[in-house]
Amino acid sequence: MAASAVRVDGNSLLLGGGVRVRFIRTLRLPESGTHQLPPGLGEFPVRRVEDHLGTVPPQMRERGGVMLPVYLREAMWLSFAGSSEPAALQVGVGKVCAVSGKPWRGTLTRKPQNYVVLPRQPWLDGINSGKGTVRQFVAVPLGLGATVEGQVTGEETWGGVQLQAFGLSDAALAAWREEERVRAERAARATPLYPAAAQPGGAPAYGAPLPPPAAPAFGAAPQAAPGGPPRARSAAMGLGVGGSMRQEVYRDDRRLSDWADEPSGRVFVHLVTPPEWRRITGEEPPPSPVDRAAYTRAGLPWYEYYDESAVDLAPADALSGVQPVGDWLGDDYDPWQPPAPGQVMPLGDAPAPGKPVADGDW
Repeated sequence: MAASAVRVDGNSLLLGGGVRVRFIRTLRLPESGTHQLPPGLGEFPVRRVEDHLGTVPPQMRERGGVMLPVYLREAMWLSFAGSSEPAALQVGVGKVCAVSGKPWRGTLTRKPQNYVVLPRQPWLDGINSGKGTVRQFVAVPLGLGATVEGQVTGEETWGGVQLQAFGLSDAALAAWREEERVRAERAARATPLYPAAAQPGGAPAYGAPLPPPAAPAFGAAPQAAPGGPPRARSAAMGLGVGGSMRQEVYRDDRRLSDWADEPSGRVFVHLVTPPEWRRITGEEPPPSPVDRAAYTRAGLPWYEYYDESAVDLAPADALSGVQPVGDWLGDDYDPWQPPAPGQVMPLGDAPAPGKPVADGDW
């Protein structure tokens, strides 16, 4: 695969075939109960490893890819908004598939399905661990056994997030483009009585997440240890799980043979602590995560998403038993205040820019 198959555009990763992935900061859910979709609180900054070869640890140089800073116990979700053509996207957490719970594979499988289908799947907030639910991605250091990788495989070797995208085969893509052309022509002939912006009672099209509310900067980033910059060391963090939320991982309704044999792009996403981010890049990390209760008290929205034409995948056996990070790190003292009914908003169903990212050995 060409090194330029994956590119960075701002804080987005472009994996070819119209696949765009962003990493979104969010509120960490309580580890008990099932909750609505938490809001987006801005993007994690993403930087290429190759731009910092003099300061990254050797293991990061070998694996290539990109990096982003996360706080201990910080939650994230993956946004696929902006992805255009159909694509199959594999998501690994420590090289464990977040959909099937099986070890990372370089090919697509259907039994069990080891990928999400874009653009139908607008986001992924966690591992496929329950019927109609996922458990939230939460950052933890390697070495405690708290990561999904550690609990499923018994080892913590890789950490980070792994992404690999497959587009449609040439024949399937040509057929899809013809269907889209015909659909566009029909839509153009069906001229509305009013312009879209002036239609009475018009409402936003919720085919993608609403723009995230601005996050107040609660707290300050932790400072580096006294005595000068920290020495180069393993910056590896991984993803464990937090609370459960209502979210479906959709079953693919295409034939497996419709997908290309070779990926359009793959990338290793390293998760590093804020002090390591500061040491490696010289940049300040984002402020510490916003307090959940303060967010809810401010009346800011939570979300519900449902696609009635899609079918949810069964939960993965290997992932259904993954325990939340609180079992390793202790009780969660971040106060929880459930959203009022009016704060839960329904979301309905509906040349490469940037610098190339060098792949590595993983």
